[in-house]
Amino acid sequence: MTDPTSLPNFPPPPDEHPLRGRVLDALIDQGLKPDIDSDGDVAFTVQDQQLFVRCTEGDFQIMRVFGQWQIADAVPADPLVRLQACNDLTLQLNIVKAGIANGTLVVTGEHVVSPSTDVSTLVAVTIQLVLAGVQMWHERLLGGGENGGQPASGDEG
Repeated sequence: MTDPTSLPNFPPPPDEHPLRGRVLDALIDQGLKPDIDSDGDVAFTVQDQQLFVRCTEGDFQIMRVFGQWQIADAVPADPLVRLQACNDLTLQLNIVKAGIANGTLVVTGEHVVSPSTDVSTLVAVTIQLVLAGVQMWHERLLGGGENGGQPASGDEG
């Protein structure tokens, strides 16, 4: 008899989690190796960064691409400065939001997805927006960004 732990991990049937299945297919097509974690999120690594996709099924399907980064000691410790950078980033970028939870930077992009949505393109674009958001947040706090590391003042349109 074959050891059951050696069997491949098959994705759920398409009718059980249709959006998550579409996300898995999109990530595989992009050459990534997604896996489903213990929370039911799709986990994958891109550009040496661990990212996740949480799919909410129901009347409205919502896809949330997100990552979590422990904030380094080099970043100013003032929580107001950190949150101001999150606010500036959220207001500057479309789709992407940033926040801090327990000393961890969380950057996320969320979409309402319909059956006709091009999930593959949406996943690819959102991954890049999340990664760019993390970089911009750090540049805003540590310097090197277009604002010399200072929070934006005024409307950046």
